[in-house]
Amino acid sequence: MGNQLRIVKPTIELEKEYLSFYQEWLDSGEKMVPWVIQKDPTNFSEMVRFLHNSSMGIGIKEGWVPDSTYWLVDEDNRILGVVNIRHQLTKHLLNSGGHIGYGIRPSERSKGYATTLLALSLEITKELGIVKALVVCDEVNTGSARTILKNGGIPDSDFIEEDGNVIKRFWIE
Repeated sequence: MGNQLRIVKPTIELEKEYLSFYQEWLDSGEKMVPWVIQKDPTNFSEMVRFLHNSSMGIGIKEGWVPDSTYWLVDEDNRILGVVNIRHQLTKHLLNSGGHIGYGIRPSERSKGYATTLLALSLEITKELGIVKALVVCDEVNTGSARTILKNGGIPDSDFIEEDGNVIKRFWIE
């Protein structure tokens, strides 16, 4: 396990695999993380085009930054997770978003995939010229905090959201 994992840019060739990933997440009733998997995949080619455009800064909302999305796939092209990498930080991202947001499909958690996904994502941030990446998670998400620490995360001050939710913030060089 692990050797065959790779991250790929979203592609219409993986529509069936992505819809399975998306449906599993919907069925779980959990909040979809990262935010890009909340996008309705009904018009799949349009969703893929949106993700590609976002990575080039095309058509992004005011106040948003370009971001790159990648899918973590195994040797059978099963989508295990999704990562969204923000190319810069806004004030909001500095507090509670970070450079890298990722999620692993519910049935595949606690298998080390998040650690691999974050490690592969850090390679991309280097390519984007980001020397220090900010990665955050909710305080209650101890699994994610462990993943970030395993990848060299250095704790910074917490951020408390308006609803009282505590965001743990880590920098990785």
